[in-house]
Amino acid sequence: MPNIKSAKKRVKINATKAANNKAANSALKTAIKKANAAIDANAENKDALVKEAIKKINQAAAKNLIHKNCAARKKSALAKKANV
Repeated sequence: MPNIKSAKKRVKINATKAANNKAANSALKTAIKKANAAIDANAENKDALVKEAIKKINQAAAKNLIHKNCAARKKSALAKKANV
């Protein structure tokens, strides 16, 4: 544990940011899994779920949680799977 006041504060801030990043990544993965499951099952709401997943991917890329090329790759794969 750090002794310096600013270092103690950084530990708290880093823990908070790590928790936020983990929650956002989890939400992203969940949205993608739901969209893929809906596409596989040919569900009625598959278009809405794909749109939601793409929105989550864009948000993650904007927050630098994933690289922009990774985001493009994920969106492309979802769109390709949805349109087959």
